[in-house]
Amino acid sequence: MTDKDIRLGDFGFAGDDHVVPFEVAALDLRGRAVQLGPVLDAILPRHGYPEPVAALLAEVMTLTVLLGTTLKFQGKFIVQTRTDGPVDLLVADFSTPHSLRAYARFDPEKLDAAVAAGRTAPEELLGKGVLALTVDQGAYMQRYQGIVQLDGTSLEEVARSYFRQSEQIPTDVRLAVTRQIVPGPNGPVAHWRAGGLLAQFLPEAPERMRLADLPGGDGDDGQETADDSWAEVRSLIATVAPDELFDPTVSPERLLYRLFHEHGVRVFDGVAVIDDCSCSREKIRSILDGFSAQEIAESTEDGQIRVSCEFCSKHYAFDPAEFAAG
Repeated sequence: MTDKDIRLGDFGFAGDDHVVPFEVAALDLRGRAVQLGPVLDAILPRHGYPEPVAALLAEVMTLTVLLGTTLKFQGKFIVQTRTDGPVDLLVADFSTPHSLRAYARFDPEKLDAAVAAGRTAPEELLGKGVLALTVDQGAYMQRYQGIVQLDGTSLEEVARSYFRQSEQIPTDVRLAVTRQIVPGPNGPVAHWRAGGLLAQFLPEAPERMRLADLPGGDGDDGQETADDSWAEVRSLIATVAPDELFDPTVSPERLLYRLFHEHGVRVFDGVAVIDDCSCSREKIRSILDGFSAQEIAESTEDGQIRVSCEFCSKHYAFDPAEFAAG
């Protein structure tokens, strides 16, 4: 159904690769839901990642778009992990209004050992380290960065901890990823799918969103202060099965209706997400323009300077004579 086909009283679904903002006013709840499909199939195969690495990166990408599409200005939201596990680096960034890119780095030997031992859960592949969430508002604005420890817990729990400790906003996050094998004209075809749900308790009365003290504070019990509305939200979200998050027959709008129809859930226009790397020949050339003659010489191999983008795997080649003046 196209926008032109929608008549008064009809309802259009955002579809894959669109983040759907929603609100449940009766529960003081705001959030976002998404199902990713084609964008994952565009980004993940070009790197040739082993399946456990691709699945982990897809989970980070899902978290990134849920958070990045909340930006109300021209900028970039970056999620990055640095850990001691088999997958030691994950980076996903979302540039407003809709551009997503991502890549992963892993140790093949450590990964093979983890797979052989059956240790392929996201928290096991990551190990211990840090997750950084960065808001970049451009060259003339200061970056904001929040850092949370990765200590063997899931990305869902890490995201909850970030909002609890850094933002003081009661938040629940659900993430799920799968690789589906479906029939194709020339045989079975693999497709990636992922889904995510972000829910935040944002009442107008500040005292209603008070959280427990941070670890070490007086009266700290490690839990959020109870509120009937927030407790109900968490209970409802806990009923969501992983496959409901990415099942193409259960759109974000259908899932939200299942969860909150008794309270009156309101959804807003979806925000598109596309595979769009910001690299370009011009940008790379501007960097090389700043190299000294010695650096240009050291970067030259077989008569050319070759640069590859880690995000989109595009390859660029330059004649070092272009930078002779440097």
